[in-house]
Amino acid sequence: ITGSSKAIVELKEQIRIVAPTNAWVLISGENGTGKELVAHTIHRLSKRSHKPMVEVNCAAIPEDLIESALFGHERGAFTGATTMRKGKFDQAHEGTIFLDEIGDMSLKAQSKTLRILQEQKFERVGGTRTIAVDVRVLAATNKDLEAEIEKNRFREDLYFRLNVIPVRVPPLRERVEDIPELVHEFVEEFSLKTN
Repeated sequence: ITGSSKAIVELKEQIRIVAPTNAWVLISGENGTGKELVAHTIHRLSKRSHKPMVEVNCAAIPEDLIESALFGHERGAFTGATTMRKGKFDQAHEGTIFLDEIGDMSLKAQSKTLRILQEQKFERVGGTRTIAVDVRVLAATNKDLEAEIEKNRFREDLYFRLNVIPVRVPPLRERVEDIPELVHEFVEEFSLKTN
């Protein structure tokens, strides 16, 4: 996270404080502000850094596949399920799951996600065995989730479950004093890549 503006210094301090905890974090900010970088930094500085950080792009998973993607499936659960497959929560056990673009998740998918977040247990699609997981949840959105709640497009209970510690990533227009430092970094990076 580059910059020395007051906003970036405060963001770095907030990350430093929250990273070693197990608190769930909701990272908000416009597209391109570095929400994913913040999530990776929190995980890297956490006590779970030696375990996996599993990323889920919530906007990219079709609603009819969300259960299989998040929870996995057993062999024979549906046509084409020739082997058992672990889901994202299972893969993230004892580590971190990063729910990117959580605001784009359908209400049905939000409901299923809320259940596992509350119970930290799930069953694979087609399975009967309950699987308990220990995951730290980081979520990110470019949407105003409170406005989405008002429009009945985001579940209020899921919002409060995720929003234990809110982290806002400021856009560059709010920290123009960082532009020279960013330009310098980009020039060095691209000069090395292109000789």
